[in-house]
Amino acid sequence: MRPLTHWVCLALGAAVVITVARAQPTDDSLQIYVVRMLSGPEQNPGGAGIYIGNGLVITAAHVAGPSVRGVRIKGLNVPAKPVKVGTFPQLDLALISMDKETLPISLRLRRMPLCQRQAPIGASVIIAAPQAITRSRIMSPMLLPPDYQVKFPTLISDVDTGGKSGSGVFDAEKKCLLGILSLKITNNLVHKDIATYFVPASTIRSFVPAGTRW
Repeated sequence: MRPLTHWVCLALGAAVVITVARAQPTDDSLQIYVVRMLSGPEQNPGGAGIYIGNGLVITAAHVAGPSVRGVRIKGLNVPAKPVKVGTFPQLDLALISMDKETLPISLRLRRMPLCQRQAPIGASVIIAAPQAITRSRIMSPMLLPPDYQVKFPTLISDVDTGGKSGSGVFDAEKKCLLGILSLKITNNLVHKDIATYFVPASTIRSFVPAGTRW
């Protein structure tokens, strides 16, 4: 718990969707992009991440520490290492590179696009986490104290996001990646979870090194 005046932010890691002659992707079709971080020589499973393609995974910085040694994807344990890590909570992102030569062809060919626009307030979103696929809605930051509105402008209505840091928030219609779950915002006066902040696609796009292809 990290108190800020009467509000607190809880990091979730310790405690976060297309029409021609082709079938519409389902919510469950996003599960293939969800991964688990594996830490230490024992390859202990930790927080979540989202596979964006070309052997790259995006997750939360507080999930991907220096001990990350691999990624579990579709039941496979694949060697991996952090290539860029931000700082929590200012830039809660980390980019992980897997040994893509060990991936099956079906995974090598997959790509997860970042959404070009932020979904409007009230829009339905999909939360893709190792535990389950669930739904939530985009929440207005105006419901938070003024300083929090600036720091955490991209929110989903509070759902059961405990232990889901690094999981993906997806546009329910376009199935593109809107962002990565970062932290839960709680009103400590009434002991009530208010919302969950996610790092938006625009920040992810800037975070990934120039020239990186996925």
